[in-house]
Amino acid sequence: MNDMNFFQFMASRSDELIRLTIQHIQITGLAVLLAVMLGVPVGIFISKNRSLRSPILGLANVFQTIPSLALFGLIIPLLGTGYVPSVFVLFLYALLPIIKNTFIGINSVEESIIDAGRGMGMTTNQILTKVEMPLALPVIMGGIRISTVINIGTATIAALIGAGGLGEMIFKGISMASDNMVLAGAVPTALLAIFMDKVLGMVETKLTPIGITSQKDKAN
Repeated sequence: MNDMNFFQFMASRSDELIRLTIQHIQITGLAVLLAVMLGVPVGIFISKNRSLRSPILGLANVFQTIPSLALFGLIIPLLGTGYVPSVFVLFLYALLPIIKNTFIGINSVEESIIDAGRGMGMTTNQILTKVEMPLALPVIMGGIRISTVINIGTATIAALIGAGGLGEMIFKGISMASDNMVLAGAVPTALLAIFMDKVLGMVETKLTPIGITSQKDKAN
């Protein structure tokens, strides 16, 4: 196999690759979105309720430590195969980094800043939305970035249970002993992970309060 043959193969399968890439993005994107919708509120909740921190983080950690293929196997008897169980498994994998980083971000806000907000007459909700969340945002976005990149790679296994995505090309290539086909699935997956990490990094920078950005620049 040479590079020219590989690129020719990519060109000949361009329509299929585009279709599989869109499926891959849909599966990963929905899973991470659901994880953000649940994980951020849970992270905020355990930052205010310390007694529940260990059991909730422990439960999320259990899903993270189960091998992905084994977790897919455990879900199949409950939800069957296809799109829904794949999204559910990826959702479980995305939870821990988001919950943990949200908790760490909220917990790392200095008490003196919170006291200053109270002194200005802010309510608890105002302190959360106008003080704690903006300051915790870079850490929270770090968790979202980690979840997204991990899930893009893990989503390749979803092809084994009929969910589609770039893993379909990889496993088809393995069964046919075709290096070109394996690489046609693996290379776009890697590039997609790198691309999404960069995009979310730019979003993180854009949403980071100016004061925090200035402090980072001075530190560097």
